[in-house]
Amino acid sequence: MNNEQIEIKMATAPQQLVEVALGALNQTYTPYSHFPVGAALLTDDDTIFKGVNIENVSFGLTNCAERTAIFSAIAAGYKQFKGLVIAGRTDEPIAPCGACRQVMVEFFEPDMPIWLINDTGKEIQTTIAALMPGSFNALK
Repeated sequence: MNNEQIEIKMATAPQQLVEVALGALNQTYTPYSHFPVGAALLTDDDTIFKGVNIENVSFGLTNCAERTAIFSAIAAGYKQFKGLVIAGRTDEPIAPCGACRQVMVEFFEPDMPIWLINDTGKEIQTTIAALMPGSFNALK
């Protein structure tokens, strides 16, 4: 991840979101990549939705943790969000893929905090505006 392209802030991720995202690492279905990712999405009323990556042998059908959390929240009727934590068992904080970034553009306010973390305590705070500058969104 190129930190020059990501706006970095030093605010710490909410501990409850961190715990949910890190706990989700043990609930992934990753028999092919062995690359677990967990996510925790905070709604406007402080409900937390957990997401895990779920792989498929047809890799294009795999769903990332971030999208699992977002889609679960949308399916439950939520449309307003306050924060997202994405966790991985990586040397550096994990960054979302392009597909997840595009979904975030659709559903998140540009300045909503997103925390990228690893399982050893490293953390970066950013926003979808910083992760996806010049993004396409027909609704906004």
